[in-house]
Amino acid sequence: MKNFVSIAALTAALFAATSAFAGSGGGCHFHGHAPVKESIIVGCANEQKDELVAKGKLDASWKAVRLDKAETVEGKNMKEWKFTFENPAEKEATKQTLYMFYTLTGNFIAANFTGK
Repeated sequence: MKNFVSIAALTAALFAATSAFAGSGGGCHFHGHAPVKESIIVGCANEQKDELVAKGKLDASWKAVRLDKAETVEGKNMKEWKFTFENPAEKEATKQTLYMFYTLTGNFIAANFTGK
C-alpha cells in the first residue's frame, strides 16, 4: 500500500510538471504532436522577432514590424509554418524580408532572409 501511494504521488507530480511546459498561455514551448492554432503560433513568431531585436540580431526598426504573411509550406522533412515580415525601413535591400519557420506543432526551426 505504501508503494502504491508513493507511485501515485510521483505520477501526479510528473503530470503537473509536464503541463507547465505545454499549451497556450505557457509561452512558446510546446510538447506533443498536435498542430498548434495559427493565432498562437503567430504570437510566437512576433515574440521571436522581438527577441532577435532585443539580442541585437535585428535592427531596432524591426520592433514595429508586424506579420505580413503566414502560410504552411513543404519543408525538408515535413510541412511547416513559414512567416514573412517586411521592413521597408531596413537599409540593406537583401534584409528587408525576414522569414521564420516553425513546425506545425509550434517549435521554432529557423529565421533567415532567404526564405529557404
